[in-house]
Amino acid sequence: MELREQAVVPVARLAGVTREQFLRDIYPRRKPVVLKGMELGTCTTKWTVDYLSQAEGSKEVKIHVSAVPQMDFLSKNFVYRTLPFDVFVRRAAEVKHKEYFLSEDEKYYLRSVGEDARKDIADIRKQFPILAEDVQIPEYFEKEQFFSSVFRISSAGLQLWTHYDVMDNFLIQVTGKKRVVLYSPRDAPYLYLSGTKSEVLDVDNPDLEKYPLFVKAKRYQCFLEAGDVLFIPALWFHNVISEEFGVALNVFWKHLPAESYDKTDTYGNKDPTAAARAIQILDRALKTLEELPEEYRDFYARRMVLRIQEKAYRNDYG
Repeated sequence: MELREQAVVPVARLAGVTREQFLRDIYPRRKPVVLKGMELGTCTTKWTVDYLSQAEGSKEVKIHVSAVPQMDFLSKNFVYRTLPFDVFVRRAAEVKHKEYFLSEDEKYYLRSVGEDARKDIADIRKQFPILAEDVQIPEYFEKEQFFSSVFRISSAGLQLWTHYDVMDNFLIQVTGKKRVVLYSPRDAPYLYLSGTKSEVLDVDNPDLEKYPLFVKAKRYQCFLEAGDVLFIPALWFHNVISEEFGVALNVFWKHLPAESYDKTDTYGNKDPTAAARAIQILDRALKTLEELPEEYRDFYARRMVLRIQEKAYRNDYG
């Protein structure tokens, strides 16, 4: 079933925004914004396929390979493979492949990770030091807030699943074009969540028989070109399509005090420790309700929902 005509809210685009303007006028509003005209270094002109291949050479990288454009982290409709970086870059830039793992039109995706992905964060300065020299990261946050810098390369047509992160981030589009669809944290009830990810894979033509509430989610959208920087506040859901072969850098930083985050989180997607504890307590409360007959369980569950709404929901959400 096709999505009924759904209003699309364009993400604001602002040029020449200084650090001071960002922190004073944009950051407190907690809404996505495309920042144009940022000083990003020489990467936007230097990072051709040839340059990328030569700069980092044949170091091995672990990549996602998918036979279909829409990658689904929940069903894992992709495989992990390892390739020399220069070979990977050239394959990702191709439309049809003479050499491939799954099919001649398979899609490739690199999301850089730390040396030990379970312990180390992604940092372009450590994993891709030569390329890091070409990048000037906008320092619109304090140095101690920095969490990670994630280097990404995507085949044309690749679509990543809708998800949220628990830290603020800049999506820096270095080369190529992307379409980004975003949803407010307030629309979480309509996104059919499984952990941090939405089960609705196709946001353009969702199965409304399976996901009828999805039409209630307000869709924000923007198109990124080389040199654009998208500010994605923590908890905002985002779905990304690479309209062309492209290279990007995500810079994540801590919006909350450092002690609020799970110290084992290397990806920036584990819920803050207080939120994780609250969810565990709620699960235990729901387990306790199972001791009651259905009629009583239903009644007290509704009372719990009302209490959560009364005590925790914001009334001024924009």
